[in-house]
Amino acid sequence: MSASDPLQTCLAPAKLSLSFAIGGSIMVAYLIADTNIHDHKTYDEYKRQVLPTIAKFGGRFLVRGGPHEILEGHWSPHRIVVIEFPDMAAIKAWYNSPEYAPLLTMRQPAASDHLVAVEGA
Repeated sequence: MSASDPLQTCLAPAKLSLSFAIGGSIMVAYLIADTNIHDHKTYDEYKRQVLPTIAKFGGRFLVRGGPHEILEGHWSPHRIVVIEFPDMAAIKAWYNSPEYAPLLTMRQPAASDHLVAVEGA
């Protein structure tokens, strides 16, 4: 098949992902947030505006609130959010970006957050 074959074009991203999974050096990373919202009106506006900034840096929501259950320990999370990014550099680039800066300023007074970035499979 030639490089211009539509089937090969469609499979190229899957082959790239598979090559990284098998032994490449780039690893996806996850931003995990535990958020306690104090100002729901402001936080709702933040949620409305943040999605395009996350998408610009290759991120996508895996968990965005929803019911949760503690299976072990004494952790009492409020609202859990998990966002997948292509790698740790993408998380840091998004978090420190000029696009996200005004949203960070909006979010911080509206909610108390614990954020962690972790590399994963």
